[in-house]
Amino acid sequence: MKIDTSFLVLVLYSTFIFSQHPPATNADEVVQGLLHKKQMEASSLVKNVPFDNIGPTVMSGRVVDADVNPDNTTEFYVGYATGGLWHTTNNGTTFEPVLDSAETINVGDIAVDWKNNILWVGTGENNSSRSSYAGTGILKSTDSGKTWKNVGLPDAHHIGRIIINPNNKEEVVVGVTGHLYSSNEERGIYKTTDGGATWSKTLFIDNQTGIIDVAFAPNNFNVMYAAAWDKDRKAWNFEGSGSGSGIYKSMDAGNTWNKISIDSSGFPTGDGVGRIGLAVFDENTLYAVHDNQFRRKEKDTKKESNGLAKKDFKTMSVEAFLKLEDKKLNAFLKVNGFQEKYRADNMKQLVRGGTVKPIDLAKYLEDANAVFLDTPVIGAEVYRSNDGGTSWQKTHTGYIEDVFYSYGYYFAQIQVSPADKDHIYISGVPILKSKDAGKTFVSINGNNVHADHHSLWINPKNPKHLVNGNDGGLNISYDDGKNWIKANQPSVGQFYAINIDHKKPYNVYGGLQDNGVWVGAHNAPQDDSWHQTGQYPWESIMGGDGMQVQIDNRNANIVYTGFQFGNYFRINRSKNKQVYIQPKHELGESPYRFNWQTPILLSSHNQDILYLGGNKVMRSMNQGDDWIAISNDLTNGGKKGNVAYGTLSTISESVFQFGLIYTGSDDGLVYVTKNSGGSWSKISGSFPKDLWVSRVIASSHKKERVYVTLNGYRWDNFTPYVYVSEDYGQNWKNIGSTLPISAINVIKEDLDNENVLYLGTDNGAYVSLDKGTTWQVFSKGLPNVAVHDIVIQPEAKDLLLGTHGRSIYKTNIAAIQLLDAAILNKPLHVFEIPAIQWSDQWGVSWSAWFETKEPSTAITFYAGTSGDVSIQITTKEGAVIKEFATKADKGMNYVSYDLTIAEQGKNILEKEYPDEEILKRKNGKYYLPIDNYVVVISKGKSTKKVPFIVE
Repeated sequence: MKIDTSFLVLVLYSTFIFSQHPPATNADEVVQGLLHKKQMEASSLVKNVPFDNIGPTVMSGRVVDADVNPDNTTEFYVGYATGGLWHTTNNGTTFEPVLDSAETINVGDIAVDWKNNILWVGTGENNSSRSSYAGTGILKSTDSGKTWKNVGLPDAHHIGRIIINPNNKEEVVVGVTGHLYSSNEERGIYKTTDGGATWSKTLFIDNQTGIIDVAFAPNNFNVMYAAAWDKDRKAWNFEGSGSGSGIYKSMDAGNTWNKISIDSSGFPTGDGVGRIGLAVFDENTLYAVHDNQFRRKEKDTKKESNGLAKKDFKTMSVEAFLKLEDKKLNAFLKVNGFQEKYRADNMKQLVRGGTVKPIDLAKYLEDANAVFLDTPVIGAEVYRSNDGGTSWQKTHTGYIEDVFYSYGYYFAQIQVSPADKDHIYISGVPILKSKDAGKTFVSINGNNVHADHHSLWINPKNPKHLVNGNDGGLNISYDDGKNWIKANQPSVGQFYAINIDHKKPYNVYGGLQDNGVWVGAHNAPQDDSWHQTGQYPWESIMGGDGMQVQIDNRNANIVYTGFQFGNYFRINRSKNKQVYIQPKHELGESPYRFNWQTPILLSSHNQDILYLGGNKVMRSMNQGDDWIAISNDLTNGGKKGNVAYGTLSTISESVFQFGLIYTGSDDGLVYVTKNSGGSWSKISGSFPKDLWVSRVIASSHKKERVYVTLNGYRWDNFTPYVYVSEDYGQNWKNIGSTLPISAINVIKEDLDNENVLYLGTDNGAYVSLDKGTTWQVFSKGLPNVAVHDIVIQPEAKDLLLGTHGRSIYKTNIAAIQLLDAAILNKPLHVFEIPAIQWSDQWGVSWSAWFETKEPSTAITFYAGTSGDVSIQITTKEGAVIKEFATKADKGMNYVSYDLTIAEQGKNILEKEYPDEEILKRKNGKYYLPIDNYVVVISKGKSTKKVPFIVE
């Protein structure tokens, strides 16, 4: 097929800028961007649009730290990587968020001065995962989280650890990990002696090495240790180790430092030294857990089975291949998932004819991570020092298998019991404990505990009392890990993607980071009533890292979803059946490359047709049973590394024409085909280079229109890149230049009003009412969280935001969809009120000990200016039966009316309708009876009336 790239010439920025790799956004730009957003919030026309969190909660999200009140262990704070800081005073039965008013809710570490009620939050996650979001420095609160102040280090991005001098609240030491995807100078050890007013950098190794952990001797704050981590993450490769990694010691409370992990110390040194976690028992005894990235010796790698292995074919001759036993060859082909057409007899025929070489069998099984995974690293190791770090001894013989795997950078935490220096814990997959100073380990991962672990608090007064943070939230044990309580009340799910069906009530589907794919009704109750029935209202339908979801609009039981790197399934929920449908390359071809979040799309023209993006666009005409590639490689071809790269990240097909398809890749390319893949044209020639194409969206209002968003997160570039084209991508207009600094994840065009666009960023959500000329900030009920996906349920007119840290938010957009130039230029406009269903349960409770049912409806209006507003509820004849006042902001306003009337209103209604008797309900209130009414809103000289009905 033909790839045409010759016709595009677009000039939006200078060639000089576009020829460079995207620069990391500097701290001043970030600070100004936060200020810009705050100003936009104050003047936003949609600041009163209310968002409700609809969960789910039970699977929770990644915890990075927990800090427990040592004098009252039922009180503690929990820091979630992208979900903020939460506080409980009842041992995790319920939590309240306390960071939602802050400029970011991305957390790396927390520290609490319990004596003085001071909270410190190091923003920016300390784990270097693909979704570890940067922070804005150090936040401090002196009023239990009611207000927050940024006290410095705005270019730190990621904070490894905060420690407070227990005897001096003003003295704080911070380990700064630094930028994740770029080098920077603001990393190392920083210290303040004036409560954060000023900071001193007391340890700096280099601009690629930061500090991941800091710990001090429990009875001597002068003696402290720091773990340096030399790493280099790129979109295509992660080097999680380097010669800059090591352990440092200070004898003067962090003012000066000396490296103690030297060649003669017994602790590993060199390029293979990875992430290190520290635990200090006393001034002499300390432990270090180390993610050792040196490769294992060949004799130490796991032995292969007696059967054939992939590596055998890399050097096998044609003659040797043809002599293989058919039974042995077929066993290899079946076990390794070769397609049915590849069996011993025809494989030998292909090799004999020269169509295929033996090495092609090995290549067939490889993927972007093959080299990385095929050569094992040493992995988790535990070292102990009994002389204050002068010398170190490995505590165990052999390897600690199946704890860090190939991604120890995500874990490497260790704790020592305050009561026993030989009792230690290490966090990984799973969590392990040792009673013999690390010689042997046992798992304490309970059945109700997530496998991936990141933090552990040990009660100094009762060492069997543990509080554990993991990818699935928080767990509590009172018997040293034999049994666990799950404390997952907060709604902190980390969604990658969401979708909806068209049932009544409609369901919401979504894939989460390391917590699979879930589905539940949009109006499912968000409370603990399910504990009584044992049936949580959301259902898990897939494990792993949950990814994109497509639902057949003819039959919502047919769902397409899966987990990372393109492992997708067709699920028939009614039959509890799933079929694996990942496309497979042909023997002799290079393996397909699949993005972590591989895009899939059901064609709106035929729900049997499914598209899936690897590095090529794959199409199935029969629900994923069979696939063909309808493109060549639509990326720059990938890069050598241990992370899949050069993959498609987004696909969109026009509702106007079957086969009018757009693609975007993780390396910055956008293509279009107008003939179902017969030919493709590159339309991204003028875009900034090497940025992740987070969305390409074909307009549902105009055939020629297409939107693109680019994301520079993987360069630490947070510039908002948003574009629209009115001619299939031949020319582009930048519509993101007025947005605050924040990387863009998703754009969504309103289904009813072509002027309305919705936007999800790494720090909140926006709407434009004029095709992107200006933007308004959503903020009511919505914290500064990363919004990864946006979906509209057309029948309910609900907007749903899939966030990476606070689960899913919902708001009704019926009024927003009606906002046109005429309404926006009015001094006052009142929107239609939906019919209200009367109930004899209004004002009534089942018994005196239960809550009364209190109805309400929203009165929605747009005001051209802010000011006082009076509201009257009248009969259809105009008699006033209820009157109240409120303050209006310029823009959208929502007033909750409880459907009550006063005694005078009751008398008026009974006089007008003598046969009508309005009874006082059990709560002492009178409610509107069934009839037609009018809402009258007056503001200044403007008065508007809207009828409504109680039926």
